[in-house]
Amino acid sequence: MCYMTLLSTDSTEDLELGNSSLVRFSREMPGLPGEIYLEHTNKWFIASRHGCSCGFRHLYGESVDLGFGEREAWYPEEAEDLEATLQVIATIRRLVTSGAKVDCVDAWGHGKEATELSGTVRVNVATLGDGSFRFFENHRFVFGVEPDNSLKPTPVPGAA
Repeated sequence: MCYMTLLSTDSTEDLELGNSSLVRFSREMPGLPGEIYLEHTNKWFIASRHGCSCGFRHLYGESVDLGFGEREAWYPEEAEDLEATLQVIATIRRLVTSGAKVDCVDAWGHGKEATELSGTVRVNVATLGDGSFRFFENHRFVFGVEPDNSLKPTPVPGAA
């Protein structure tokens, strides 16, 4: 099983044009049940150099209280994962600052039914440092430039 990161936006921009050896945006969705949590018309699967989304910075669902943060010496992360995550957040930042709506879901890819999400994280791309961004397992992210940004996950109604 692998991390699978899905993104949706109302932008019609072809994100595949920015693909690199570390990040691949694809309109071909992997058929994950978590796609139901995406709100916007244009949907993308974000793959890393591994073909899944495991090559990005992630925190396990139980560790989400750590929030966003820069690389820590006590927690080794591969340089390629850091650079790949920087490329993803740069694309998201560009979309949002140009007026597009963007959300994404980060989930462990398994099962035939959508796992209840643990929460929604509202991310203010105007104040978040690129190097501190990371995905949180089993969470939905809503990106914007709102001044009242909360980096704490909010529970999903009905989620256990």
